[in-house]
Order: sequence, then C-alpha cells, then structure tokens
Amino acid sequence: MTDDEQGQGAFNAATGRSLESDNGKPRYLAYQRELIRPHCGRSVLEVGAGLGEFADGFTGLDRYVVTDVDPEAVQQMKQRFAHRSEVEVQQFDIDGASVLPEPVESLVAINVLEHIEADVDALRCLAKSVTDDGNIILFVPGYQQLYGDFDRKVGHFRRYTPDTVSAAARAAGLTVRVARPVNFLGAFAWWAAVRKGGAGAPDRRLVAAYDRFVVPVTKAIEKRVRVPFGQSVLCVASKAG
Repeated sequence: MTDDEQGQGAFNAATGRSLESDNGKPRYLAYQRELIRPHCGRSVLEVGAGLGEFADGFTGLDRYVVTDVDPEAVQQMKQRFAHRSEVEVQQFDIDGASVLPEPVESLVAINVLEHIEADVDALRCLAKSVTDDGNIILFVPGYQQLYGDFDRKVGHFRRYTPDTVSAAARAAGLTVRVARPVNFLGAFAWWAAVRKGGAGAPDRRLVAAYDRFVVPVTKAIEKRVRVPFGQSVLCVASKAG
C-alpha cells in the first residue's frame, strides 16, 4: 500500500466532515490563533492541518509547513496556499516516522493527539522535527466526562485534562510550560448537544450560532480569569529543560 492509499479518507474519518466542507467557526479559529501565536517562533510545522483553515489566517511567519496524512486534503491545501511563498504543504504521518529534514522552531497539533493510541511515542517522534529550544503546542479535546458518540465516531482514544496531557508530554521527555483548560462555555454546549443530547455530530446551525454569540463571551471571560475546565486543553511543551 502506498502512502497516498494509506492516508486516503483520513480527514473524513478524523473530523466527520467532507473535504468540501468548512468548519463554520471563524471567531473560534481566530481565538485559537490568539492562544497559540505567543508560543510560536518564526518557523512552524502544523500536523493534521486538514484543509488548512487554521493556517489560512496564521500569517507573518518565515516558514510554515502545513501537513496532513490524507493525500486529498494535501492537494486541496496546495491549491489553497499556492499564493503564499512561505507555506510548504506536505503529506506527513505523525503515527509513523515522518520527520522534517530541516527542523522548525514550533510545532502545532490541533485536535490531533487524541487520535493516536500511543500518544507518548507520537510526541517523541514529533519532537524530532523541532529545534532543541523549540516548542510543541498541543490543542486537544478536554475532559473525559465530555467523551461521547462523536468522539468514538471520529476515532478519539481519549480526552485530556491539563494533568494527563502534561504527563504524556513529560513521558516523551518534554518540559511543560503551559497546561490549562480553554473554551469554558463550549464545554457546557458540547455536553448538552453531544454528550447528553447524544448528537452524532455537531449541528452546523448550532455551531454557527455558538461561534457568533458564545465565542466572544468565552474569549472575554478567559482573558480575565483562569477557568476551571473547558471543552479543550492547551498545552505548550519545550524540548529545552
């Protein structure tokens, strides 16, 4: 089986979305970029980038390597970023032995690590593509209490807490700089719609309403207070001691 054949359909399996869809969450994506950008250097590798929606608004870098295991997603990103000279698009399997020949200062993995059963091994492999003083920025689903049918459907082995994602990073030989919950109000919406409500996938109309009305409130709250839990967890780990 070729690499292309092996990755075929990975985007749909991991997200529950088709390659023709978008995630309909521009404000949430902007908030993710605000949370992640301070921890990034001038060169970034994004693994599991899907259709490149996060990367689309993440500009101002010297080098940005966007990757996915799904060859069709990779082809779509090549078209999407053809006008950006700093962007390189590659097929990259974090569950295998893919390593960048020229390491980057920062690695970003958004909703990726939960798909890997051997998450510690995956982190060790990912660290090989980062410079010795670089950061690995993880954005993962939060809290096992929110685990539901949608998580099973898209192949999530687990949801994380700040403690469990930190433990995985330390076991991989990394030093944890940041580990905290984010998207506080989103946790309640996810629990009601997906966990308690049993939805097999988030409703696009509800997602759009959430993005328009709830994300700005969540952002305002989390700029002022440290929230006790959230729909996701942000972890920043360094190769340096």
